[in-house]
Amino acid sequence: MAKELWKPGNMLYPLPVVMVSVADKNGKPNIITVAWAGTICSEPPMVSISVRPERFSNPILRETGEFVINLTTRELAFATDYCGVKSGRDVDKFKEMNLTALPASIVKAPLIAESPVNLECQVTEIKELGSHDMFMAKVVAVHADEKYMDENHKFHLEWADPITYSHGVYYTCGERLGSFGYSVRKK
Repeated sequence: MAKELWKPGNMLYPLPVVMVSVADKNGKPNIITVAWAGTICSEPPMVSISVRPERFSNPILRETGEFVINLTTRELAFATDYCGVKSGRDVDKFKEMNLTALPASIVKAPLIAESPVNLECQVTEIKELGSHDMFMAKVVAVHADEKYMDENHKFHLEWADPITYSHGVYYTCGERLGSFGYSVRKK
């Protein structure tokens, strides 16, 4: 099988696409869409988001050291895109997209009520990497929407129809192929 050689680039796709909510020191909320988000540690639970320095939310993140990662769904795809292309300098994204800001339990940034999962985060370190600044953060609280819980109180994110992002296109996650360890389980 032939392979074509390309110049170095970020080809780690698809990515989760999330809406990150912040609030400035005066409590004014904003939402930024981020595809460069990920888990960096499980104990303690830590995540990272990467944000361009020129984005409106970057100085808010630096000033407050807090944010909420809100998972996205097929139902939130339009709002997710809008919050990625419109600037909080110009519009109130909560108002324009009819999203509900809920108070978080620990951080001052709001949760997005329509999101199936919200991760409250406190920044522990900022790395200036070039085109993006990486905000590494501890997850200090997690909120899960009860409508995605089964009768045994097991959470089913797949019921929410989560979306991903790849090269400028949003996708749903698709069908289930197996669960962790299925390749070695006895039949």
